[in-house]
Amino acid sequence: MAVALTVALAAAPAFASRIHRAPTSGRAHGPHKAGKAPKSHGQQAIAPERATEIQQALIREHYLDGEATGKWDGATAAAMQKYQADQGWQTKLVPDSRALKKLGLGPDYSGAINAKNSTFVDPPPVSTIPAPQTSGFASAAGVNQ
Repeated sequence: MAVALTVALAAAPAFASRIHRAPTSGRAHGPHKAGKAPKSHGQQAIAPERATEIQQALIREHYLDGEATGKWDGATAAAMQKYQADQGWQTKLVPDSRALKKLGLGPDYSGAINAKNSTFVDPPPVSTIPAPQTSGFASAAGVNQ
């Protein structure tokens, strides 16, 4: 009986305690650190040079009146939204990449290797390529010479 009482007393705290499980979301619950603002991601504002380019294009397309100021103001945002809506695109607050391309403000590929006015070096004449190298290319390609 003494043994049974000892076992019962030893087992009672084990049954009384709660099982603590870690959160499954990977985030700790509870108060956040004070003074630490959440980190902003992505572009926060349009640079004045880029705003000027966009404004000039919107003026050229008759969506904006006046002079380009370089400031992304309400009139510029409204003109960009109208332009995007007229194209059948979403009218969000930031310029759509399709709209920028159509306005002529997309990426500049003029220096790309396959640009129209690129200069290419002619390949060396076949006679200057060593025979073992050419036969190696032919065998690797599965071509019989």
